[in-house]
Amino acid sequence: MTVDTVFDKIIRREIPAQIVYEDNLCLAFKDINPQAPVHILVIPKKLIPQLSDAESQDHALLGHLLLTAKRVAAQVGLENGYRIVINNGSDGGQTVYHLHLHILGGRQMKWPPG
Repeated sequence: MTVDTVFDKIIRREIPAQIVYEDNLCLAFKDINPQAPVHILVIPKKLIPQLSDAESQDHALLGHLLLTAKRVAAQVGLENGYRIVINNGSDGGQTVYHLHLHILGGRQMKWPPG
């Protein structure tokens, strides 16, 4: 049994979002609680609850998500660099169980992240 997430509702346009990119496989939109001057989420339209649930048949989709993150980062002017984050599970800080990549930029990132 799958749970309908806020991201599923954004994909279906039931909840508004500031969409910055969309294609047939994924959607990118501004995070409503930004942790950096630029904070964009890239989500697959296919439901994969978390990265650890991805299967070998998802390899092309996972690559597409990373290349989309690269494209979106360039589109929004993150020429000095950015960070890509994928939280996996509760210990990893995941709160929405629909795989998503965070693009964080617009300032110098710190290490370790948290």
